[in-house]
Amino acid sequence: MIKLMIGNQKGGVGKTTTAITVARCLADRGFRTLLIDSDPQGSIAVTLRLKPEAYFSDFILNQLRLPDCVVKIAERLDVLCGNRETTAMEQRIFTMYGREHVFQNAFRMYEESYDAIVVDVAPSISLLQACSMVFCQNVLIPISMDTLSVSGAGATIFSAQTIGDSVRTPIHTLALLPTIVNRRFGLTDVVMKMVQQLSDTYKIPVLNAIRTDQIIGKAARAHRMIADIDPKAKALEDYEGATSAILDLLKPQLLSSEHQHGETIAV
Repeated sequence: MIKLMIGNQKGGVGKTTTAITVARCLADRGFRTLLIDSDPQGSIAVTLRLKPEAYFSDFILNQLRLPDCVVKIAERLDVLCGNRETTAMEQRIFTMYGREHVFQNAFRMYEESYDAIVVDVAPSISLLQACSMVFCQNVLIPISMDTLSVSGAGATIFSAQTIGDSVRTPIHTLALLPTIVNRRFGLTDVVMKMVQQLSDTYKIPVLNAIRTDQIIGKAARAHRMIADIDPKAKALEDYEGATSAILDLLKPQLLSSEHQHGETIAV
């Protein structure tokens, strides 16, 4: 199974757009995909104007059935939405034994229903981020073209290493993804050099950039996904390329899982 957390300690880096679009790209390739919003701001529900009957906190704390909590937003794509109650959920999890493994335990019985799970997290160091990292074990870091987003990426890499060591779980920073990239701006060259330095320091690959595209704002205003507004958009083309690169990077893990469980996984 593919499990991927999308995170950066800096907000405004295209994190939610990346989570939604990568999840959609996976679904369009035939993967039964679950998109989870663990951000208390509930950005995915706001962006897509969703009104679920139950939320992430209901699934975790009230132990409702997952199929009763998700919203189907496209073929093979379900969303488990977050809201302000996610903060209260985090406070409750603090008191639980083995709290970093809460997500693993909660989703275990439903994993056979999906081929891929994508988790969008809040732009902050939190217990829910730790739970998401331990659950997914793979982190994709979007980095927009400002220097603070590179610092946020560095903090995310450090968090992944620290959390992985503390719970003895291998957490991989899978790749860095430059977003909102406009080559005409001088700052872009500066930030891209910083991203490359981060890549060289931690031996993390850099994916091809997501270009700036007016369709992203247009899709947000329409509360729809990019693929439903303009299937030929350049940003969608870039995200398709990023999804292909992600699958290539995950292939060794998937093949290892296939070998262990005797499953056949198409990537």
